[in-house]
Amino acid sequence: MAETTPVAAQPETETEVAQPRSRRRGLAIVVVVIIALAAAALWWRSTFTEDTDDAQVNGHLIQISARIAGQVIKVDVDENQKVERGAEIAQLDPRDYQVAVENAQAALATAQANAAVAKVNVPLTTVNTGSNLSSAGADVSGGQAGVQQAEKQLQAAHARVTQAKANDFKAQSDLERYRPLVEKDVISKQQFDAAVAAADATKAAVADAEATEQAAADGVRIAHQRLEASQALYKYAQTGPEQVAVQDARAKAAEAQVQQAQAQLDQAQLNLSYCRIVAPEAGIITRKSVEINQNVSVGQNLMTLVSLEGLWITANFKETQLRHMQAGQSVIIHVDSTGKDYSGRVTQIGGATGSVLSLFPPENATGNYVKVVQRLPVRIDFTNLAQEDPNHELRPGLSVEPKVRVK
Repeated sequence: MAETTPVAAQPETETEVAQPRSRRRGLAIVVVVIIALAAAALWWRSTFTEDTDDAQVNGHLIQISARIAGQVIKVDVDENQKVERGAEIAQLDPRDYQVAVENAQAALATAQANAAVAKVNVPLTTVNTGSNLSSAGADVSGGQAGVQQAEKQLQAAHARVTQAKANDFKAQSDLERYRPLVEKDVISKQQFDAAVAAADATKAAVADAEATEQAAADGVRIAHQRLEASQALYKYAQTGPEQVAVQDARAKAAEAQVQQAQAQLDQAQLNLSYCRIVAPEAGIITRKSVEINQNVSVGQNLMTLVSLEGLWITANFKETQLRHMQAGQSVIIHVDSTGKDYSGRVTQIGGATGSVLSLFPPENATGNYVKVVQRLPVRIDFTNLAQEDPNHELRPGLSVEPKVRVK
C-alpha cells in the first residue's frame, strides 16, 4: 500500500496546478478585452466632443470720455469699484451750460413771438389785398368817369370860347362902324357908348371863356393823372396773391427759425446733461485718470469700464478639431477661477487663423515653410449667464476650458 499511494497521487497534483494557470490566463484575456473595449468606448466617446485649454473670457472694455469740455467738480468712483448701469461716475461744472440753456430759451421765445406775428399777418394781408383790389378797381372806374366828365367840360368851355369870340367879333365890328357915324353925328353919343360897353363886355366874356377853357383843360390833365395813379394802384393791388405768398413765406421762415431755436435749446440741454457722466453698463472701474479740479477736453479718456454684461468666450481650436464643428452646437465651459461649469453655444467660427491676423503674418513663399497646425478663433456665447453667474464672478481674460459637443 505504501508503494502504490505515491504513484497514484502525482498525476492529480499536476492537473490541479494546470487548472489555476488556465483560469488566470483566461481571466487576463477577459480583462485585456474589457480594457480594450473600454478604451475603444472612451475613444469613441471622445469623438463626440472637442475641447481646448486655449480659451478665455472676453468682454467689452468701455472707454469713458468727456463729451463736453469743462472742469471736474466731483468724482464718485475709485479704482476697481463696481458700478451699476446709470450710476454717476463724475460731474463737470454745469454753470456755463446752464447759461447757454437760458440764452437758448430766450432765443426760442423771441422766435416763437416773431412766428406768431408772421402767422397772423398772412390772413390780414389776404383781406387787405382783397379790399385794396376792390377799392383800386372802383378808383379806376371813377377816374375814367372823371376823365370823361372833364373832357366834356373842356368841350363845353371851348364852345363858350368860340361863342364869346363870335360875340366879341360882332361887338368890335359894330363899334368900328359906329365910330365914323358918331363923328358925323349920324348916331347919338349914347348909342356909341353903348356899343363901346358892349364891345368891352364881349372882350371880357372872351377872356372869361378862355380862362374857363384853360381850367377845363387843367381839369382834364388832372383827371388823367388821377386815372393813371388809380391804374397804378390797381396794378399794385393785383399783386395781392404775390404779397400773400411773400407773407406766407415769411411765416414759414419764422417757423423755421423757431425750429432752429428749438434745436439750439435741445443741444444746450444735451450739453448740460453731459455734465453728469454716468456708467453706460454695469461693470468695474479701471485705469481711472480723472481728478477733481481737472480741466478736461472733448473726447478725453477719463477711465475704463470693464463691462460685466454681454460676456463671451473666444476659444482657439486647432484646425483638425473644426471638421464637425458648426454654429449652434452646445458647449460646456469650465472656468478655473470659480471651479464651475457654465452652458454655452457656438455662435461664430473665425474668418481667419490667428497667425494670419497677427501683426506679422508668416511669409510661406520664402521657402522656409514648416507645416504647423493652425488655430482658428471660435466665439462661444453663454446661454444662461444670468442664472449661472448672478454675482458677476466672471471677468474678461479668465482662462476657461470649453468642451463642444460635435456629434
